[in-house]
Amino acid sequence: MWWTGLLSMAVGETANFAAYAFAPASLVTPLGALSVLISAILASKYLNEKLNLLGKIGCLLCILGSTVLVIHSPKGEEISTLDELLDKVKDPGYIIYVLIVIVCSILIIFYFGPAYGNQNIMIYICLCSSIGSLTVTSCKGLGLALKETILGFNNGFTNWLTWAFLFSAILCISVQMNYLNRSLDLYETTIVTPIYYVVFTTLVIIASAILFREWENMSAEDILGSSCGFLTVITAIFLLNAFKEIDISYENVRHMLQPKRKLLISSNNQWSDRDEERLITRLETELNHTYGAQNLTRTI
Repeated sequence: MWWTGLLSMAVGETANFAAYAFAPASLVTPLGALSVLISAILASKYLNEKLNLLGKIGCLLCILGSTVLVIHSPKGEEISTLDELLDKVKDPGYIIYVLIVIVCSILIIFYFGPAYGNQNIMIYICLCSSIGSLTVTSCKGLGLALKETILGFNNGFTNWLTWAFLFSAILCISVQMNYLNRSLDLYETTIVTPIYYVVFTTLVIIASAILFREWENMSAEDILGSSCGFLTVITAIFLLNAFKEIDISYENVRHMLQPKRKLLISSNNQWSDRDEERLITRLETELNHTYGAQNLTRTI
């Protein structure tokens, strides 16, 4: 079973890695939320973990948001060779972005992390997310190298750029995983997961917009649709993680929708004076918590 799980993870990560060679990074990364959805469903089925009503709503929103993202995904310029990618990487805008990430990462690792990392959850998450946005670029380059080699256009592994991307990917992933695990040690997983997803995906979209300029050819409708889809997925991830410990089901909702008189009725199905007093007391309590509340008169 353990080896089956490990093999499944390897296949999944390989497929995710290959996706960067064939689709825009600003589409592939947000769709990573589907892994959270599948994990929640499988954990509920095979590990007997509870998936409450809010979690099920989050799963539905995750599917809807991902669908909207796919429909309005950017139709960026096709990059099919490493040389084309190298021209993009040399762009001054992307070089400035990389320098900003490097400087901020060094400051966090050597100053802000030791000083404030155990007090502010955003410190290590910002580090992981910014480094992760560079990892996506490296994966894109490695995917193109494999694509060139498999299709027989060129041996991508004779190109120095392939090895540069490989070294960059290994370095960035090592730093990213190290500080992500440190963040998970310090803070609750239910808080780290949604925040990390939002910050990481946002920075990947920014890096992709600078490097590949995927948003230049998009209409206002597609930009609005992609933004709404992304916000929907964010909401879904929040519902799946933030309220996973709350025991709420459809029966609770049905109970809340019942009339107050029915909720307070006696076990013998008779409306007694005691039930009436309980209802009046409850209504008085509710009215006292509103502005301008007056005492409730006995009118029932």
